[in-house]
Formats: sequence, C-alpha cells, structure tokens
Amino acid sequence: MPPQATLTQPTEPDPTDRAALLAGLRARIARLDPGLASFGAPRAALPLSPELDAHLPWNGLPLAGLHEVLSAEPGAAMGFSALLLARAQAALPGRSVLWIAPEPDAYPAGLARLGLSAASLILVRTPRPADALWAAEEGLRCPAIGAVLTFGETPDLTAARRLQLAAETGGGIGLLLRPDDESPGPTAALTRWRLSARPSPEAGPHHLGEPGWEIALLRARGGRPGAWVGEWDAARGELRMLAPAQAGAAKRRRA
Repeated sequence: MPPQATLTQPTEPDPTDRAALLAGLRARIARLDPGLASFGAPRAALPLSPELDAHLPWNGLPLAGLHEVLSAEPGAAMGFSALLLARAQAALPGRSVLWIAPEPDAYPAGLARLGLSAASLILVRTPRPADALWAAEEGLRCPAIGAVLTFGETPDLTAARRLQLAAETGGGIGLLLRPDDESPGPTAALTRWRLSARPSPEAGPHHLGEPGWEIALLRARGGRPGAWVGEWDAARGELRMLAPAQAGAAKRRRA
C-alpha cells in the first residue's frame, strides 16, 4: 500500500526575525490585493541628480512605476519628460519607448540633445483619451517597452491604478504628462512633479543656452517635497541643480 500522506502545520516565523515577518506580511497582502504586494519592496531607480535623489526614498526615479508631470508650461514639461525617458532608455537597453499623444510631435534633434535616441522611439497617435489609456496600459505591460509617455487629460483614479499595476508588470516607467491645475487631486502615481521653464543665463541673440527648469517635487511615496532650479548640461550629460527655488518661484501648491 502506498504510504499515507501526512499534513504538517506550517510553522510560524520567529517573532524576532524581522525579514521573515515582512515576507509573511507581503504574502498576506498579495492574497488580499496583488497590486499592493510590491509596496515597500526595493525598486531599481534611475539617478536624476544628487539633490533630487536625496528627496526620493528609492535614491532616484523608481522603475516599475507611474509618474505624473504637471505641465505649467508645455515645452518645459516635455523637455524634462524626454530627459526621464532617456534615463530609462539607458537603463533598459534594447527596449523601445512609446510616445503617445493625440498628435505626436517629437523633434529628433531636440530629443537627442537631452540624450533620447529616436532609433527606439515609437510614436502612437490616439485621438481619443480612451485610446491613449489603452495604448499606455498595453505598452507598460509589454517587456519590450522600457518607458511610456502619455499626453492628455488626467485619468481617473481607477485608470491610474491600472497603469501603475501595468508598470509593475512590465518593469519600465510610465509618465503622465498632464496640464497643471489648481487641484491635482489624489493619484496612484509614485511621484508627482511640476515643471516650468527657466531662461538660461547663457542665452543670447545667437545662442539659446542649455534647457533650464524650475522643478517642483510635489509628492513622492515616502519621500520629501522640494523645489529647485535646474539646468541640463548636454556636454556632460548631467542634470545640474543650480539652486533651491525661491518660495513660490515654482508655483508650488499642496498636492
């Protein structure tokens, strides 16, 4: 006769073993809500600058996540977003970048100046907001896509959560480039930024100078808000913080 199977009671983790307790807690959370299973877990991150990274608990912009960029001025927000896409492109070689908009308008020479190669850039035209959200979610879930930039209206909280879960599945980053307003409201994104343009001090009649921004970090899970004056150094490929922004200079409001 075949031996009878015996059932053994799982042993409880040692109450002094913090790692085991955390692992057990994450397993319980995963059973309740799979979307929360990765909350608090270590994330790979894209370095931005020492000043910005110090305000982010991941020591950089986390991959496998959704991020909001509020556009106080469209050109400034687009430039900063292109810089973030370039960082993702470098960190995830071989993956493509989706640029989703009602009328995609990407200038390859300008993007190259910010480090973003047009060779792996895919432009997606989405006249309807629902099409944009569908394309963004599908792109974020795909392991061949390293980053997705979506222009348009603010998605509701349910749609934003779906995008966050899709980013966790695919491992890349999702950027929501949306208009600035007085009350951004709640968000499922890991970070929320506000960008406005800052003229370069080197600009002149025959030289535009380096791209410059007033950068405000409005929200980061477990991080600290802050505001800075930044400039892109194309020769070094670095984002430099020139100084903290003056109070009100970046039109900071509570997120």
